[in-house]
Amino acid sequence: MTPEDVQKMIATGLPDCEVKVDGDGSHFEAIVIGEMFDGMSLVKKQQAVYATLGDKITSGEVHALTIKTFTPEEFAKAQKLQVR
Repeated sequence: MTPEDVQKMIATGLPDCEVKVDGDGSHFEAIVIGEMFDGMSLVKKQQAVYATLGDKITSGEVHALTIKTFTPEEFAKAQKLQVR
């Protein structure tokens, strides 16, 4: 799987979210930004993203997935706090 494949699957499953995916082979990092995450627990956020990948996790095609979820406001704040 490519990062583009993973990004497309997440974006299809969470159409109101902005999705960015990096990685190689079977290890990926996803940043998912959407209003839907407002008020959700970290576990519920991760479950929502994992659900978009269906059997790709259980089959091992996606071996490792690091998920970072944000509301648009949280993402804007996180971007401001990053030191470059």
